[in-house]
This record gives sequence, structure tokens and C-alpha cells, in this order.
Amino acid sequence: MRFIPLLALPLLAMTASPVLAKGCIRGAAAGGVGGHFVGKGHAVAGAAIGCVAAHHHYAKQARAQKAAVRTHG
Repeated sequence: MRFIPLLALPLLAMTASPVLAKGCIRGAAAGGVGGHFVGKGHAVAGAAIGCVAAHHHYAKQARAQKAAVRTHG
């Protein structure tokens, strides 16, 4: 059960574009630190959740920028 996040994180990173991978790294770092302070063994889960959350945020931001370019350009 502990290895599921370890397998999911690289698969998620492979599907991300280079710009969004940067958000994944930032989110994973923040989630890992947060999970570390929560308790033993939560750093990996925090990193995985942080990666997913940051990836979602940057993907949503990229879609909004594309929509703004379409309406103004």
C-alpha cells in the first residue's frame, strides 16, 4: 500500500507538460514538508497530493490564459 504513491507520482509526471511539471515539483516539495510535520510516513503521501494539487492549479491557469488569448486575439 505504501508503494502506490511512489508509482503514481512518476506516472503523473510523465503525463505533464514541462511547464506543468514545474508546478508538480513545487507542490511535491511543499506537500512533502507538510506531510513530514504531520507524522511519520506522511511525507510521501503529502508529496503526491501536493504534486496533484499544484498540477491541477497550473493546468487551470494555463487553460485560462489560452482562453484569454482566444478572446483578445
